[in-house]
Amino acid sequence: MIQETEYKKRRDNLSKRLKKDSLCILFSADYKVRSNDTEFPFRQNSNFYYMSGFKEDKSCLVLIKKAKKTKSVLFVAKKDKVQELWNGKRLGAQKAKEQFMVDEVYEYDELNRYLKNYIESTRELYYDFALDYSKVKLLKRYAKGVASFQNVALLIQKSRLIKSNAEVATIKKALSITKQAHHRAMSKSKSVAYEYELQAEIEYIFKRNGAYSDAYTSIVASGNNANTLHYISNDKKIDTNALILIDAGCEYEYYASDITRTIPKSGRFTLAQKELYEMVLKVQLEIISMIKPGVKRSDLQKKAVKLLTKGMIELEILKSPLKKAIKKELYKPYYPHGIGHWMGIDVHDEAPYMTKKSKEIALKKGMVLTIEPGIYLPEDDMKIPKKYRGIGIRIEDDILVTKKGYENLSKGVAKSVEEIEQVSL
Repeated sequence: MIQETEYKKRRDNLSKRLKKDSLCILFSADYKVRSNDTEFPFRQNSNFYYMSGFKEDKSCLVLIKKAKKTKSVLFVAKKDKVQELWNGKRLGAQKAKEQFMVDEVYEYDELNRYLKNYIESTRELYYDFALDYSKVKLLKRYAKGVASFQNVALLIQKSRLIKSNAEVATIKKALSITKQAHHRAMSKSKSVAYEYELQAEIEYIFKRNGAYSDAYTSIVASGNNANTLHYISNDKKIDTNALILIDAGCEYEYYASDITRTIPKSGRFTLAQKELYEMVLKVQLEIISMIKPGVKRSDLQKKAVKLLTKGMIELEILKSPLKKAIKKELYKPYYPHGIGHWMGIDVHDEAPYMTKKSKEIALKKGMVLTIEPGIYLPEDDMKIPKKYRGIGIRIEDDILVTKKGYENLSKGVAKSVEEIEQVSL
């Protein structure tokens, strides 16, 4: 679990990057309407949580930077017995002051009054440019003397690129739960009839182990459904001989996991399925082996394209010389996506891939990214061998960049043909 001292350190580091006589303000998320008067489960704004560790709505973090000192102020929802009867207990200002390492804590209802005073002496105003219009309007109402507006999200996102030891430990905890979930799906594949049954088995393990939310909507795509990259219907009957692409990961204490495995419903890969699967797996292992500080994601992508294209030619999915197939992007209908993405508080972590000068950011110690090559062969594509039609395969792991190389944080999730078949049977 991440300690309050780490959140304070993050605020201190952010403060150093703010200009003198500036005000930085971060708002919590709001509840979102699901239908009529019901709402989706609350999930805190990622940047707000990263800087505060506070999980309630109707809250706000303010940093006031003067020449020699930065003051931190947290606004939280007030204690209200009637509201708490319906919606649950609030921490309240008094306990928030005891728990969080900020200079001052006030009730959220007082924000407007304090905000007016804060902004009047401010030259630079930092806020998240993705704020909804009503909050932007509130800020600018008092900002007559502000010289410039800065997007604080860009500063925070850059910080989120490098994970602390505590963050890595939290991701590992999420992955330990996700490992159990994928292994349960493998062991249950023969006995279920529908995709949603496997989804239920996976998400049961998440919640049973204290991961109350999935990091993204689980994908359980059998047969040709796996050729829809973001397939989330999960409502089809699973053919006896089908492969099932499962892309599912839990969120634990706001940190994501993101794992994809492709498994046979029967517990055994057919020869054609095995040929495709082992080709993709070989590519993934080689790409992972390249990871170390200084390497660029574009290097990994280029290598993945080359290896996957070569594999498709060897399996006669593509009938073209390698260089021509790459130059004309003949592989793209069958491998249309990138090799991976940053991962952290968001499953697609909102951290930059390029510098301000549009130069690609190379890998550094502490970064976490996914590696996920795949191949997608639609059942109605008459150009490819019949035995491969209707098969989609993706294999995805979560990788930490270390001082001299990498650590596969998800290495315990069964991945080879032999491992998957052993867990399945």
